[in-house]
Amino acid sequence: MRAVGRAGGSRAKSGLTPMPLVAHNELPTFERLKEAGQHILAPRPKAEPAFPELHIGLLNMMPDAALTATEQQFMRLVAASPQQTRFYIYPFSLKELNRDDRAEEHIARYYSTFDELVADGLDALIITGANVANPSLDQEAFWDPLIEVVRWAESHVSSILCSCLATHALLKHSHGIDRVRLPQKQWGVYRHEITESGHPLVNGIGGEFAAPHSRYNEITRAQLEDAGLVVLAESPEAGVHLAVSPDRCRVVYFQGHPEYHAVSLLKEYKREMLRFVAGELDAPPPYPENYLPDAAIAIADAYLKGCTKALAAGRTVPEFPERELTPFVRNTWTATGKAMVDNWLKLVGRLTGRDRKQQFADGIDPNRPLDSIAGI
Repeated sequence: MRAVGRAGGSRAKSGLTPMPLVAHNELPTFERLKEAGQHILAPRPKAEPAFPELHIGLLNMMPDAALTATEQQFMRLVAASPQQTRFYIYPFSLKELNRDDRAEEHIARYYSTFDELVADGLDALIITGANVANPSLDQEAFWDPLIEVVRWAESHVSSILCSCLATHALLKHSHGIDRVRLPQKQWGVYRHEITESGHPLVNGIGGEFAAPHSRYNEITRAQLEDAGLVVLAESPEAGVHLAVSPDRCRVVYFQGHPEYHAVSLLKEYKREMLRFVAGELDAPPPYPENYLPDAAIAIADAYLKGCTKALAAGRTVPEFPERELTPFVRNTWTATGKAMVDNWLKLVGRLTGRDRKQQFADGIDPNRPLDSIAGI
C-alpha cells in the first residue's frame, strides 16, 4: 500500500506555478529573497483552497557576522523548489551561543523559540554549522542544548539535514564518531562524484559536480561505513560531501556547504586576511582552492604585499579589495545543492504525517522509512 504524506508525490500537478516559501512573519530575509527574484508567498488567506504544506525548523548556530547570510542561504535553497507545496521555515537559535546585542535583538524579534516549535510541531529540521573554541565538541557551551533539540527531533520530525559542524556534532552524538584534525584547513571548491546513484537524494544528479568545503576537521568514509552509514557523494581531494544515517533518510549529513553563496568563501578569506593584518594569525591564509582565477590571485597578492609594506612602515594598511575580487568568483555548485535539497524536501513530503505533530504518515515504518514508500 502506497503511503502518502502532506506534500509532493501525487498532489503535485505539472504546469502549475510552484508555491515554495511563505513569508509568515516580517523576517527581513523574506524581502531580500524576493528582491533577488525568489518567489515568496504571503500567508494563505483562510478562504483560499489549502495546498500541501511542510513546516521546517532552521537551527541557526552560525556566529553573528554570518547569522542573516545563513538564513538567506538555506531559505534560498528551499525557495528554489519547483514543488506545489508551501514551505514554512522557522529559524531559531540557542541562548548558550554568545551573541552581541544586535544579533540578540534580531533573534528576539524574528526567530521562534524551541519551546514554540515543540508545541506546534515540525515536519523536518535543518541544522547549520557553528564556530567552536574547544578541542572536543562536547565541551562547547552549545553542546547540551543542541543535543536536547536533536533528541526531540529524533522522535518528532521525519528527517534532519545537517551542514558541516552540525554533521560532526550529530555523528559524535549518534554514532560516537570523533572527527579527525586535518594538517591544514580544507577549503575551496572541489570536484565530487555520486557513489550511490540509486538513492532518492541524488535523483537527477549525474556525473561530476562541484561543492565547497571549509573546515579544519573531517570524518572519513571509513569512519562512516564502520558505523553503518551510507556515503552518497565524495571528492578525491576533499573527502565525503554527503552521507545518510543507516536507515538511509532519517538524518542527512553534508560535510560540505551546498548552501554557500558565490561570495561566501571570498568573505571568509577576507575575515582570515584581516585577522592576519590585526596580528591574530602568524601567517596569511592560503587561498581557497579552485576558487579564485589567476587574475584574482594577482590582485590578492598585490594587496598582501601592500599590507606587508604598510605594517613594516607603521602605516595604515590598504583596504581589502573585495569589490575588485567579487567579479571573478563563480558559483558552480548551487544548482546541484538546490537539486539535492529539493530531493530531500520531496522525501520529507512523502514521509511526514498529515499533521505537524505526526512524525510519519500512516504506514511508514520509522525503522525502515524508504522501504515503506512504493515507487520512490
